Amino acid sequence: MDQRSLLLEGLSDAIGFIGGALIGYWAGQLLGLDIFAQGYGNSAIGGIVLVGLGGGLGLQIARRWRNRQKPDKEN
Repeated sequence: MDQRSLLLEGLSDAIGFIGGALIGYWAGQLLGLDIFAQGYGNSAIGGIVLVGLGGGLGLQIARRWRNRQKPDKEN
């Protein structure tokens, strides 16, 4: 792998993860879940779970997008 493809891989992973985590955070805010609440109550845990799920889903979407950008090397 060359440096350009490694840079594209790292940037797309970072953008996907951060974007997904932000979407999870905003969804939690809309549902009334606050990840910054005092203690580890249900609200905080629910918000943390949404941020984690959003980040993971964003990363998977970024990886699938990157794989679709690659030319087919089957032939």
